[in-house]
Amino acid sequence: MLISLKDICFGYSQDTVIEHVNMEINEGDYIGMIGPNGGGKSTIIKIIMGLLKPWSGKFEIGTKQDGEAVKIGYLPQYQLFDKSFPITVQEVIMSGLMGTHNNLFRFNKQQKEETETLINTLGLESVEKQSIGELSGGQMQRVFLGRALISNPDLLILDEPVTYVDNKFENEMYELLQQINKRTAILLVSHDVGQIVSFVKTIACVNHYLHYHPSNKISEDILASYDCPIELITHGKVPHRVLHNHPHHD
Repeated sequence: MLISLKDICFGYSQDTVIEHVNMEINEGDYIGMIGPNGGGKSTIIKIIMGLLKPWSGKFEIGTKQDGEAVKIGYLPQYQLFDKSFPITVQEVIMSGLMGTHNNLFRFNKQQKEETETLINTLGLESVEKQSIGELSGGQMQRVFLGRALISNPDLLILDEPVTYVDNKFENEMYELLQQINKRTAILLVSHDVGQIVSFVKTIACVNHYLHYHPSNKISEDILASYDCPIELITHGKVPHRVLHNHPHHD
């Protein structure tokens, strides 16, 4: 077990955002978390990352065989930075190691070699010495993904990772994530199941409550419970659209 949430409730002021949320993330998982804006996806991410303390329930982060706590890598939806700041692709990626050692901006040979390997894996070898401000949107997302991966996390959380990229890079990004998933569990957050259903292994629908579907398909059994044919699936108070094609009978 990497992450466990048991009967989690949380809100802001007097407004409850999520309640009775149960979720477990294990090695090898590739979970697509979907739901409407305001449904609670970001709140769950912040709880997992330790930024929020639940009102009630139990949150646990696992321990590896060597006794170390599970490491989490995070790629946020928005990346705010000064494009004129003189920092290279290589330096941005290596900045993800800052919390893993005590010597500021001093990296050992192994870390430098691992950075080069990751740069090649991400297809950034031709721009690694360029300033971050010279890159395209797709290239920048690869760089920030590299920063999230350089510390070898056990769990990678991605919040709407293809919001600002073109369709070509979107497909490349998902193919790359499938390779990453061979060694790292992934929690991919999106507002649209149609965008991710072909890539993830399981789906968690979050809309005040969390409903877990143990596959990447919205099955006939699930659809039957909503009286298919449908255009909207409702979990909780706010309906959200599901764009995945599915068979139905007249």
